[in-house]
Amino acid sequence: MTTAMTSGIAAAAGELVTSLMLRPWGQVSASIYETGRLVSLAPWLTGHQARISYLIGTQREDGAWGAPDGYGLVPTLSATEGLLSALSRADSGADRGYLTHTAERGVRVLATWLGQRLTLPDMPAIEHIVPSLVALINRHVTHLTGHPPLPLPEGMSEDTLRLVRSWIKSGMEIPEKLLHALEIAGEEASGAPGIRPSPIGTIGASPAATAAWLRERSDGDASEAARGHLEAIVRLHGGPVPVGLPITMFERGWVLSWLGRAGVPVDVPPEMAADLRAAIGPLGTPAGSGLPADADTTSVALYALALLGVPCEPDSLWHFRSGVHFSTWPGEQGVSVSVNAHVLDAFGEYVARKPAAAPSYGEAIRDLAAWIQERQRPDGSWTDRWHASPYYATVSCALALDAFGGEPSAASVRTAVEWVLGTQRPDGSWGRWEGTAEETAYAMQTLLMTRSRWEPRCTEAVGRGQAYLARSAGKEHPPLWHDKDLYTPLAVTRAVVIAAQHLAERACRPSPDGASP
Repeated sequence: MTTAMTSGIAAAAGELVTSLMLRPWGQVSASIYETGRLVSLAPWLTGHQARISYLIGTQREDGAWGAPDGYGLVPTLSATEGLLSALSRADSGADRGYLTHTAERGVRVLATWLGQRLTLPDMPAIEHIVPSLVALINRHVTHLTGHPPLPLPEGMSEDTLRLVRSWIKSGMEIPEKLLHALEIAGEEASGAPGIRPSPIGTIGASPAATAAWLRERSDGDASEAARGHLEAIVRLHGGPVPVGLPITMFERGWVLSWLGRAGVPVDVPPEMAADLRAAIGPLGTPAGSGLPADADTTSVALYALALLGVPCEPDSLWHFRSGVHFSTWPGEQGVSVSVNAHVLDAFGEYVARKPAAAPSYGEAIRDLAAWIQERQRPDGSWTDRWHASPYYATVSCALALDAFGGEPSAASVRTAVEWVLGTQRPDGSWGRWEGTAEETAYAMQTLLMTRSRWEPRCTEAVGRGQAYLARSAGKEHPPLWHDKDLYTPLAVTRAVVIAAQHLAERACRPSPDGASP
C-alpha cells in the first residue's frame, strides 16, 4: 500500500473523529420499527409522508421487512401496523389503494410466520413489543376482508404487558431501561405520571417512546422540549428515524477504542476525552441521555481512555458484577460475552498501565477469561445478544483473551482464528448472511491482532479481505446491531473498517530488513 493510501487512512480517521464533535447525538441508520411507530403515534410530526414512503419503499418482495432468521418479525409488525393506522385515519396525501395493498401483504406474511413455530432473536423488549403490536394489528384486521386475527408466537402472552401498563399508569417508579420501549404501554404512556423527558427532550433515547409519551399534547415546557427533540431527529434522515438516539458516549467509546487499539494515528480533541472521563460516574456510564448506565459503555469508555493515556480506575464496573461475570446492567435477563470481553479489556488495560492495581483486578481478569472461554462454540466462534454477527462477538472475545487472558487462553484464540480462516467467502469477504465490510473488518482484526498474525494463511486471507474492502468502499453498512430493531451505528462501523485497513497496510508493508513489521 502506498504512502498516499496510508495518509488517506489517517485523514479518514481524522474526519471521523471530527464528525463526532459536529454531531454529538450520534450517527445512526434509520429504523423500520421506530419509523413505523412514528407513523402510528405521531402523524402530526414533520415528515409524516416521507415516513410512509420509507416504509413502502423498504418492503421486501415477499411482503416482509427486515433481516432473515426471525429478525423480520418486529419490523414487519411495526411497518404493517403503521400503514394500517394511516389507512384507518385516511391520512391525506396517501394513495389508499397502494397503502392497502402494501399493508395486506404485511398481514399475510405475518399470518404465515405466526402460524408456525418461530425462533426469535434475543432483542431488547421483544417479549413486550410483539404482543403489543399483534394486539394493535388485530384491531385493524377486523375491517379487512379475509384476514383473521393474528396469533401470538408460542410462549408469548399479554400478561406481562398488562402488568407493565398498570405499573406505568400507577405512577410507580419503573426501571430506567424500560423507558426505551415506553411505546409498548399504548395509551398509558401518554403523559405517564412520574415520567419526564431528559434535559434534551428525549424519553429513553427513543423517538417512539418520546412520541408515545407526548402524543399531540403541548401543555408545558416538558412537552415543548419533547416536541423539539422529535423535530430535530426527523431532520437527520428527512423523515424516518433511528431506533436509538442520542448514543454519544457509546459512539465515542467504540470509535476511539477501535482506532486506538489498531494504532491508527489520529488527534483526539482534549475536550472529547474530558467529556468521556466526566461521563463515568460511580455507577457507570450510559450510552446517551435518557438511558441507564451499562457495563458495556462503561468498560469501552474506560478502555478508550486508557489507550488515550488517561487511565481511570475501573471500580464503577463492580456495580455490574454477577458472580464471576458481569451483566450489561443489574438485573439483566441473559448474558453477553461481548460485554464481558470489554470488561476484560478495561481491567486488563488498566492493570497494564497501573501495575500496582493488579491485586485488585487480577482475580476478576482470570475469572472473566475462563468464563469467556467456556462460552466459545465448538466451531471456534462466539455469538452475542448485542449483535447479529458472530464476527463481532468473536473479535471482541479473541482480542480480549489474546491481550489479557494469558497462556491459558492461547488454544481458545487459536480456535477462533481457525474459524475465521475457514469461513472466508470466495470474494474475500466475511459475513453471516452476505459478505459485508463491517464483518470483513472484524475478521481481519481477529487475524491481524492476535498471536497468529504472521502466519502465511492469515496474511493471504487478509490480503483478499483488504481487496474486498477496497471494492466495497462507499457501500452502505447493513444493520447488524441489536436494539428493538437491527441498526447501524454509522461512525462505529466506519471506525472498524478504518482500523482494519490500517492494520492490513502495516502488515503488508515490507520492513527495511525484510522481516515482518
